[in-house]
Amino acid sequence: MSIDRETFERATEDELRDVSVPDQVLAFLTAHRDRAFKATEIARQLDLEPDTVSTALTRLKSRELVEHKSAYWALTNDTERLQHSAGYERATQLFNDQLGAEATDDWEAHAPAEPHPSLQSDNNTDSS
Repeated sequence: MSIDRETFERATEDELRDVSVPDQVLAFLTAHRDRAFKATEIARQLDLEPDTVSTALTRLKSRELVEHKSAYWALTNDTERLQHSAGYERATQLFNDQLGAEATDDWEAHAPAEPHPSLQSDNNTDSS
């Protein structure tokens, strides 16, 4: 997994070594939570061996942190399970260190006033 130059400069070797393969895979899937990937694609993106990534995915699946369908893997939609995962916390911290923490006030300031269409009841369906 690549890191930015600033992280490279300020992190110790021990800090860089602490990012396990499952944490790297979880971080990658978290960053791309709207997509599903083949294990070989994840391995290529993280510059890891495909067998190592497959093992990590299997372990993450047993902890119900990822979902698997056919040849594809995706981050679970179970946000509560993710929030209680130490790996998710480490992945989030990794992103916060690299990109800065998210500011809830900024999100709320840009949030639309009306609910997302998927949350609105559609009583006026037009069948024509």
